[in-house]
Amino acid sequence: MNNRPRASLGRILHDLGSTVMDVASSPGDLDTEVTGVHIYDPLDELLVPPGGLLLAVGVQGAEQVCTLLRSAREAAGIVVKHPVEVDEQVRAATLETGVAVLELTRAASWSQVAALLRSLLAEGDLDEPGEDPPDDLFALANAVCALLDAPVTIEDRSARVLAYSGRQDEADPGRVETVLGRQVPERYQRMLEERGFFKQLYQSRDPIYMELGEGSINRAAVAVRTGDEILGSIWVAVREPLTEQRRRALADAAKIVALRLLRERAGADTQRRLRADLLSTVLAGGGEAAEAAGRLGIATGRLCVLAAQLTDHPEGDPARGESDRQRFCDAFALHVGAIHPKAAAALVGSIAYAVLPLHAGGDEEARAVRVAESFLARVGPRHPANIGVGRLAASLSQVARSRADADRALRVLRARSTAGQVAGYTAVHFESLLLQVSDVVVAEDQTPTGPYQRLLAHDAEHGSELVATLRAYLDAFGDVNLAAARVHVHANTFRYRLKRLLEISGLDLSDPDARLTVMLQMRIFGH
Repeated sequence: MNNRPRASLGRILHDLGSTVMDVASSPGDLDTEVTGVHIYDPLDELLVPPGGLLLAVGVQGAEQVCTLLRSAREAAGIVVKHPVEVDEQVRAATLETGVAVLELTRAASWSQVAALLRSLLAEGDLDEPGEDPPDDLFALANAVCALLDAPVTIEDRSARVLAYSGRQDEADPGRVETVLGRQVPERYQRMLEERGFFKQLYQSRDPIYMELGEGSINRAAVAVRTGDEILGSIWVAVREPLTEQRRRALADAAKIVALRLLRERAGADTQRRLRADLLSTVLAGGGEAAEAAGRLGIATGRLCVLAAQLTDHPEGDPARGESDRQRFCDAFALHVGAIHPKAAAALVGSIAYAVLPLHAGGDEEARAVRVAESFLARVGPRHPANIGVGRLAASLSQVARSRADADRALRVLRARSTAGQVAGYTAVHFESLLLQVSDVVVAEDQTPTGPYQRLLAHDAEHGSELVATLRAYLDAFGDVNLAAARVHVHANTFRYRLKRLLEISGLDLSDPDARLTVMLQMRIFGH
């Protein structure tokens, strides 16, 4: 059980800071529990569970805000982009419904805010004012902020923000952008790298001071390490060097953060293994699938299985490969979770599997393919990957079949040596069957027979190209001129070769069964 304090609307606003999000109209106190984040789509039926925080994309003007408030009475609040028009009607609707109206800075993208809020709620990294703070990174960041009297971020080795303190509105635009994106922007990383700050930071066991200039507030930072391993760093926005007392406080904080990161890493590994085990049980579709699905909180009907695999494998660095696969799976899980709250994803071996519930309406596999394509478009070249999509499973008993479909579709993409592609099983069904037949051929050590075997033997003995000639002829549907052009010979030369191969092989091209047999052998044996 998770005994962390619940995440209230007030706590979320406190930790995000007024620079990112502020109250536009409030029904009173902001103690309402936030249970999840949802995106408003005017074309879909509005279903917001109690305590949901609704991101009102595209909503503007007092009339639209009032309409949405009265349609989402169960919500904890709605988030509207600046500027929010608040008049007497909006205030009255807020009091009538008890739903708060929050104003989001225009600098923030909806995807950034959705990912930020969902990750905070999932991690349980929010504590209630006046209560003993839980032992987490956000509480530590706030503690360091109080000690140093300056806003703080805690980051990993890849400059991703793991936690941040309050008072971020006192920092510069670069810090606000970093917190919103949960990642130090690339241009700032490049500047720090070029000026040697990263090298200085990771070589020192003491805090360092960096004068950034160019309208930015300076930084003090310290590496977080365990032994010789760098786990991350703590960054403080300051206008002058730290006093000796505060330098010691920052160095001590780094040791506490190191312990917390080690515990979180161990806990995260345990949670991931558990999710992978549970999802594997669901994908197997046995008698324990229903219980595993219940523990994962996923749907049990109308599901499609997606199998995603990276195509880029770092050579000689298995640790980096595993890290890349896990980051890819985390992004995959976030994407399908945004599509449906009862979706789940986990890394099983080298493949990230997702179970995606789909509403009735037909064409489910095509819709799942579009979800996979949108994910690959988002991750882009950072994570070159392929995704196979299985057929719809009407119930948990059919999930194993959908998983097998997804695996087979993914294998077809691997066989094509492609990257960044999505394939639904029905679209590659025949290619998949051929690969399965090829498996039988290999397992039973079978070899070509009949006319095809005689052509292979002749080519091997005489260096001829009779198999290539036959393939060109069949691919051109018997059009000699087209086939000759494809193998770059004169049509008469091609006719002579065709006559020779028929004499040598004994193949009857007028027999459709004979044509099919030799075409399948060429595909299966791959010569």
